[in-house]
Amino acid sequence: MIKFSNVSKRYPGGQEALRNVSFAIGAGELVFLTGRSGAGKSTLFKLIPAIERPTSGSVVVNGQNVSAIKPAAVPILRRNLGLVFQDQKLLYDRSVIDNVLLPLAFSGFAPKEAARRARAALDKVGLLSREKANPIQLSGGEQQRVAIARAVANRPAILIADEPTANLDADSAAAIIAIFVSFQQVGVTVLIATHDMALIERSGGRVLRLEAGELVAGGDPQ
Repeated sequence: MIKFSNVSKRYPGGQEALRNVSFAIGAGELVFLTGRSGAGKSTLFKLIPAIERPTSGSVVVNGQNVSAIKPAAVPILRRNLGLVFQDQKLLYDRSVIDNVLLPLAFSGFAPKEAARRARAALDKVGLLSREKANPIQLSGGEQQRVAIARAVANRPAILIADEPTANLDADSAAAIIAIFVSFQQVGVTVLIATHDMALIERSGGRVLRLEAGELVAGGDPQ
């Protein structure tokens, strides 16, 4: 499903964010990516949807070499990915359901089908009753659930989340991780970056650990 082979990423000025990283994640697997701030977690995540490109090595997603993908093919790649960012990137001038509908419209879904998928996604994360609310009216945990609904409305095969529980209280964080686990249990491949080892231990799943851009644990290929 996802395979990194000797991947390195250097930024202008010589900063090396990743160094010879290799691992594989199988279909339907739950994997946690952990490491200190600056270890390279966000850079690794950006390589999967081709937001960034590796300096060397290869990144293969669903059998496609993302390292060499043409710009015109990137939107097609991303249709099979659900992306959840730490800052959520919600639009506060639109309702909850409009936030979830937006990527579906970009993907070309007919309005009725898009609305059906958006409401199903909101129902899955327990927010269908708040579909007309503005995100500013929601708690931090609820806003993160809106972001998850938006990511899964397209029914992606792979769901990746970058520190989705950051700045949440313990109960909200546990609820968010439980949602991700529920998607993995129905066959979605889930990769989550988090530094919360207590949540990881309760959830199970394999752990990849980065230190200063190097993968130091969990990287044995499938």
